[in-house]
Amino acid sequence: MVKVAIVKGGSPAAMVREALRLINAEEVFSRDDKVLIKPNYVVASHPSTGITTDTGVVEALIKYFKEAGVKEIVVGEGGAGDTEKAFDVVGVRALCARERIRLVNLNRDDAITVRIPNALSLKEVNIAKTVLESTCIVNVPVLKVHHLAFVTLCIKNLMGAIIPKSIMHTNLDEKLVDLASVIKPKINLISGIVGAEKDETRGDPVEMGIIIAGRDIVATDAVGAMVMGIDPYKVRYLRLAEERRLGVLDINRIEVVGESIEAVRKEFKLPPGFSR
Repeated sequence: MVKVAIVKGGSPAAMVREALRLINAEEVFSRDDKVLIKPNYVVASHPSTGITTDTGVVEALIKYFKEAGVKEIVVGEGGAGDTEKAFDVVGVRALCARERIRLVNLNRDDAITVRIPNALSLKEVNIAKTVLESTCIVNVPVLKVHHLAFVTLCIKNLMGAIIPKSIMHTNLDEKLVDLASVIKPKINLISGIVGAEKDETRGDPVEMGIIIAGRDIVATDAVGAMVMGIDPYKVRYLRLAEERRLGVLDINRIEVVGESIEAVRKEFKLPPGFSR
C-alpha cells in the first residue's frame, strides 16, 4: 500500500501543511537537501483560471521547508509559453524576492544531456542543470485535463524540466514515462484550489479547494484523475508507468487519507476525443 492524501478546506497554507503531515513528508528530506519546488506555469495565466499553480501553495511550501531548516530552496519552472511573464502574472517573482529565494527559468538554465537506458521512445534528453543538481524535487502541478495526454498532473509536469519541449510532440505517452524514469520527485503535491476542465491552457476553471499529495508519483496522479471523474487506467501514460514499475496505479493498493475521493470528486468536462 502507498499513501495519498486529500485535504479540503481552510487556507492553502493550512491544507499544504496537513497534506504533508498525512504523507509523512519529513521522512524524505533533510536540512542538507537542495530543494527544488517545481510548479506549473505553462502559460502566463493567473492561478484563478485553474491553469497555473496557486501561488499560496508555493508560498506555503517555501515556508514549510524554511521552518524545517532547509538551507537551499529554489523555485524553478520552464513553461511552454513566456515563463518570465508567467513569473510576474502569478506573483511568484515577487514572492521569491520577499522570501529571498532563488527563482530559475529552467528554459534558460544550462542543460545536461541524459541518456535513458531501456527507453520506450526518449533515448536521450536535455534536462535543466538545476533539476539534476536538486536532491529533493517537490513537484507541484495543477489539477487539469489535457488535450493530448488526457490529464496533466505530476508526471506531465516533469516536461517543464527539459529543453526543448518540442521533442515531446511525438510518442508523448512513452516519452512521459521515460522522463519519469530519470526525474524522480520525492514529494508530489497537486494544486487543486482551482482546476481546469476541457483544456490545459484554454479550459474553464473548476473551483475545488483541495490539495492532493503523495510520495508515489503514479499513485498521486491516479487519485488526481479519479477526483476529476476519470478512470486512471484510461490514461495511457499512467498504464505504461505502472508497467515500468514507476509507481502504483491500482486504487486497491492506494491508501487515501484525509478526505475520500468520493467526497471531493467532480466530473470535469473532458477534452475533445476523450470519454469516460
